[in-house]
Amino acid sequence: MGFNTSLLHGAAAEDRYGSTQTPVYQVSAFAHESAEELEKVFANRAPGFSYSRIGNPTVSAFEKRIAALEGGIGAVACSSGMSAVTMALLNILQAGDEVIAGSGLFGGTIDLFGDLAGFGITARFAESVTAESIAPLINERTKAVFTELIGNPKLDVVDIDAVARVCHDNGIPLIIDSTTATPYLVRPFEHGADIVVHSASKYINGGGNSIAGVIVDSGSFRWDSGKFPQFGKYRIFGRNSYLAKLRNGFWRNAGACLSPFNAFMCSVGLETLGLRMERICSNAKKLAEHLSSLDGVTVNYPALESSPYYPLVQSQLGGRGGGILTIRAGSREKAFALINRLKYALIATNIGDIRTLVIHPASTIYLHSTKEQREKAGVYDDTIRVSVGIEDIGDLINDFENAIKGDNGNG
Repeated sequence: MGFNTSLLHGAAAEDRYGSTQTPVYQVSAFAHESAEELEKVFANRAPGFSYSRIGNPTVSAFEKRIAALEGGIGAVACSSGMSAVTMALLNILQAGDEVIAGSGLFGGTIDLFGDLAGFGITARFAESVTAESIAPLINERTKAVFTELIGNPKLDVVDIDAVARVCHDNGIPLIIDSTTATPYLVRPFEHGADIVVHSASKYINGGGNSIAGVIVDSGSFRWDSGKFPQFGKYRIFGRNSYLAKLRNGFWRNAGACLSPFNAFMCSVGLETLGLRMERICSNAKKLAEHLSSLDGVTVNYPALESSPYYPLVQSQLGGRGGGILTIRAGSREKAFALINRLKYALIATNIGDIRTLVIHPASTIYLHSTKEQREKAGVYDDTIRVSVGIEDIGDLINDFENAIKGDNGNG
């Protein structure tokens, strides 16, 4: 099946009445015929559902669709993208462990690593995650490499194949946050990644109407080495060891479950992911190319020929640079003025919406980061992040050009 066909037919709806979407099972608990039957479900000796914090048919259907789309063996949905990142890491990390990460991470993820330090987990940051930059940082305490595939908002692109080889040579997994790329641009497991996480609130949902996250397991990493003693009792599950530990451990006990309604909304949004991403990527490139020709601003977009990541975008992402670009306006004041002059772009803290969204990262999503952390993440006082939508490209170009030139559009 092609990409768009697989979105519609890759995983069948779970409903005995023949509905085209799995219905919203908006319930807390599920009744059973006998105490013995419920006992088996609780002990994972029989399929079924007992309590929606642990599992729900609507959520399960969404998980299966994402796993199939990424080519993974299974997925676990979470209450948000940040909870997905947190659960993916805490499933394998414990006090004394280290994780290597890129500096160009989303501000909330940088804040998370600061929180984990209080539990004895150390993050070692590379300028960008490359095979050359991470190799010197790996030691006997390193348990994972974590990176965004396309940095948000730094827009650095990771060579998954090269980084995965270094990780596997050292017996550690590669965890990829593929939120900004989506499976439309690339399926990281085909390039050697071991775990993929998404903030499904973004491009997967597409409509900006639900908060959700998801963790997908490739099933390819071996957790039976001495590096991961906490997997002891889960090794009987073989390729499913990671998911078994996740479902029966920290994710389950922390209550990071996705609500059935949000799972339903993300499933509905998922079906148009290919169509939306095709338009969004096209709009983003055309807008970036046009704005690059204007005086007074500097544009960063990985699919521009001037970008150092252009060759990798061509070879790994099929020439598509995703839906985010950044603009440097010259000063904080000019950035604010440009943002405020836009007519169509909404000033909002989100990406992946069908509408174009803009934000000043330094004063919002990187508010708690140090100046050094912000600059390493590609965030300066004059940086504007643009999440491009599906509007007519002529309208977007005119809107941004007028804003840059100081024209309010009223003549």
